[in-house]
Amino acid sequence: MKYMLIMRAVDQAKVEEYQQRPFEEIIAEMGAYNEAMINAGVMVDGAGLSDASEGAVVAFGDGDPVVTDGPYGELRELFNGFWMLEVSSKEEAIEWARRAPLGEGSQIEVRRVTGPEDFPQDNEWIQKEQEWIAEGKARG
Repeated sequence: MKYMLIMRAVDQAKVEEYQQRPFEEIIAEMGAYNEAMINAGVMVDGAGLSDASEGAVVAFGDGDPVVTDGPYGELRELFNGFWMLEVSSKEEAIEWARRAPLGEGSQIEVRRVTGPEDFPQDNEWIQKEQEWIAEGKARG
């Protein structure tokens, strides 16, 4: 099963306090965490995200979509990075999330990533998606 670990900052003051630590120390802890997941064979992908001020939101309503430049939303709505894991269970994903070297004021949301197998197999678009996935794997 694939799970996404979504890193969130929920208390900006605490996160900023955490970030006062030497950058090399923080990056070394994060590197060791990533390396542990890679060595365990569970990390599929992961990345940090730039500041919300560099982003945008496209909101859909009655008319044309509305684009709002960042920063946007409440702090608890933003996420700062993610990891994609291939694990055997939700519990295993949670255990990896618990090991993340994040400080006070941060949290990780654990969400299962759905796949074609979660939808009706006789649907044309689900069948096409399975073909696209197979083609992508064949390309390497």
